[in-house]
Amino acid sequence: MKRVLSILLLFAAGLSFTACSLNDDGTNFKYVNLKVVSAEVPQSFELGQRYDIKVTYLSPNSCTYFEGFDIHKHEITEREIYPIGAELVDRDNCEESAAEVEVTLKFEVIYEDDYLFKFWTGQNADGEDEYLEVAVPVN
Repeated sequence: MKRVLSILLLFAAGLSFTACSLNDDGTNFKYVNLKVVSAEVPQSFELGQRYDIKVTYLSPNSCTYFEGFDIHKHEITEREIYPIGAELVDRDNCEESAAEVEVTLKFEVIYEDDYLFKFWTGQNADGEDEYLEVAVPVN
């Protein structure tokens, strides 16, 4: 009986060492900012309401996938908005693209002050960030 128990324990210990191995499938990616082409923002907001803001960005290639938004809060109601993509690297089959893609930013109005949205559109020749700015009053 002790011999069977010892064999089972050795077998279980062997499984625990192999079950934790990490397999690298070779998929590598980097996060990139996606350039905003346009944004559909309401003419005004109501305090306490939620809104869907349609944002259209430019997809640079077939290996970049939308991941979400990076939102930087400046002042109380000023927001810099960057669509973020995950770009697969080390791929030979990525096709250059200039496809426009529409996504939705869900936004809740929690302040009475007017909002200023600054949607990132890229960088100028001097490497400075540029934005599409939209001011929205709160009723």
